[in-house]
Amino acid sequence: MNKPTLAAFAERLSLPDWKNNSPTVFTPSRIKTELLSGLTVALALVPEAVAFAFVAGVHPLVGLYAAFIVGLITAVFGGRPGMISGATGALAVVMVSLVAVHGVEYLFAAVVVMGILQILAGIFKLGKFIRLVPHPVMLGFVNGLAIVIFMAQLSQFKVAGADGTKIWMTGWPLANMLGLVVLTMGIIWLMPKLTKAIPAPLAGIGVVAAIVIFFGVDVPRVGDLASIQGGLPQFSIPMVPLTLETLQIVLPFAVILAAIGLIESLLTLNLVGEITEQRGGASRECVAQGFANTVTGFFGGMGGCAMIGQSMINVKSGGRTRLSGIAAALFLLAFILVASGAIEQIPLAALVGVMFMVVIGTFAWQSLTILRRIPLTDALMIVLVTVVTVLTDLAIAVVVGVIMSALAYAWNNATRIHAKAQISPEGAKVYQIEGPLFFGSADGFSEIFNPQDDPDLVIVDFMNSRVVDQSALQAIESLAMKYEALGKTLQLRHLSRDCHRLLNKAGQLMVDSDDDPDYGLAADYSVKTGILGAGH
Repeated sequence: MNKPTLAAFAERLSLPDWKNNSPTVFTPSRIKTELLSGLTVALALVPEAVAFAFVAGVHPLVGLYAAFIVGLITAVFGGRPGMISGATGALAVVMVSLVAVHGVEYLFAAVVVMGILQILAGIFKLGKFIRLVPHPVMLGFVNGLAIVIFMAQLSQFKVAGADGTKIWMTGWPLANMLGLVVLTMGIIWLMPKLTKAIPAPLAGIGVVAAIVIFFGVDVPRVGDLASIQGGLPQFSIPMVPLTLETLQIVLPFAVILAAIGLIESLLTLNLVGEITEQRGGASRECVAQGFANTVTGFFGGMGGCAMIGQSMINVKSGGRTRLSGIAAALFLLAFILVASGAIEQIPLAALVGVMFMVVIGTFAWQSLTILRRIPLTDALMIVLVTVVTVLTDLAIAVVVGVIMSALAYAWNNATRIHAKAQISPEGAKVYQIEGPLFFGSADGFSEIFNPQDDPDLVIVDFMNSRVVDQSALQAIESLAMKYEALGKTLQLRHLSRDCHRLLNKAGQLMVDSDDDPDYGLAADYSVKTGILGAGH
């Protein structure tokens, strides 16, 4: 008996079982690793949250508050320890038009509705449909996202020109920036070989920041983007009219935001799961993301979802439990409240270097070597999803990838259907069908038979086939009607249990017997015609 919906919802929102979700023992060494990993993530979160706030057309604190609230709630309640959530660019590009036309309060309302939709998706366990994303699509998504992260960092190599427009750095400023980026990457590469006491990205940021501050190197710093100083987020109901017109404005944006957020979160969940060797939690992650966004909308945040780049920083720095995500969120809040001055002195070059190493670690380099070894359709799918991710956004890329994979699968199975024909001792012609019978193969199935030349009794043997859908039922009835019109009999044999159930439910079986589904006896079923209206 299923639990009531509210009870199931309450169960999903209950505090996590730390032992079950985090098998790692919390020793002093583990706690230190988790806290330092969280600190590294928090440092990298600051410029990204500020940048995404600019993209959405809102104040930087709106992005920072979203990173704090979404990051904290999903770290506590989410489906995968080690994942990091916050404000993301994929959501920001959708928000900008809403903010530009209707204002930031409508954005907060949209984020609340977005959260409610995501909670409903979790309650009804829609997260499990992420299993339908094929592996080639996953590889394309990872590669495309790595390229997007790389391209996003290139904006840090631009400075304001005389007319206020952004222009590329040249000369010594560019040399200084590139030198510090390379130095950061070198430290991150070398650090694990020397010691694992400190996460390599944190060491890279710390050393480069110390060099820049001590020697007074003139390079862009976090404070050049915007001030991150602020207070605690304040509870506030979005100042929008509670009317049907408001819902009509907000709902389309909320649906798109919810879909993009869940797709990116669930794909990140799978990716982190492969690294940390954890499974499950998709529906729980949907609820956690929804709960986080609902709260964020009431506290002046722009909403968010899982961040693959930050999640990779976390797991590569040793973060394996919920503690690292909680620490990252609390460190971020501390930066906003008391440490904004120090954080604003961190050179952007150090953070760019960290993200470049994330790109190198995220890109599925093995996909380049296997392109010639895998089926052509899969290779094309990897390339297609990668390109679409770069040119559009993640959600469109995944949808395109899934649709194209489904079409390729359907076509492959549609072309496989064929039959072996033989005459039985009783004089009946037996067609042994090979391959599934569904909408894609229905026409091919009909072309197998020759009613004019066949004997009075024809048996269709489904031992090596499956009747899948309504198109298959329609094809069977249409075929039976052709034989019936010629005064001949069509019978079905060796129906699997699911096929038997489908045909019996449709009312196409003259005799209902359970012998054939178990292959105990080879029962032959005559076909009732006129049930589905074939031929009309």
